[in-house]
Amino acid sequence: MTAIIDYDAGNLRSVAKALEALGADSEVTRDRERILKADRVILPGVGSFGDAMEKLNQYGLTDVIREAVDSGKPFLGICLGLQLLFESSVESPGTPGLGILPGEILRIPDCPGLKIPHMGWNSLSIKPGAKLFQGVENGAYVYFVHSYYCKARDESIVAASTEYSTHIHASVEKDNVFACQFHPEKSSGVGLRILKNFLEL
Repeated sequence: MTAIIDYDAGNLRSVAKALEALGADSEVTRDRERILKADRVILPGVGSFGDAMEKLNQYGLTDVIREAVDSGKPFLGICLGLQLLFESSVESPGTPGLGILPGEILRIPDCPGLKIPHMGWNSLSIKPGAKLFQGVENGAYVYFVHSYYCKARDESIVAASTEYSTHIHASVEKDNVFACQFHPEKSSGVGLRILKNFLEL
């Protein structure tokens, strides 16, 4: 069973539907025991960094997330869920993130001809051997919706990147922790393959 962490963020149900399409059991929950008993955990979400951290703290989920990660089970952050795994975001100065991964979240720089938020399909430059991207062609297109992006301090954890006004770390993986800035649940067959790879870890 896959636990999808419920902290009042948007987009939880679409992740659950994508897992259902793959024949996987999932449960949207904020119950500590259910999350820790799950085989794998997903932290999805859209919204603001500061509001999300406030909700995670309010529901006592920050410690649960750390426990789940420390247990070694596969853990996947999606969109805002990726950003929360890092140390801080310029979107919410003074609000610490979960700090599970080293790095920060920055605003996409303004660039003539490019709209922010970045909404749409972009191609990925995939690192050979990246576990989430087994069977996914380098240059595959995935769907993004974001105004802020991840800059990992340790380049070795970057599994895929894209270009949109700047060089964006689009996916990271470190030990049992995986995360995507894009939305695999909205990225057609490529996204379903990425989620299937996660389910098979």
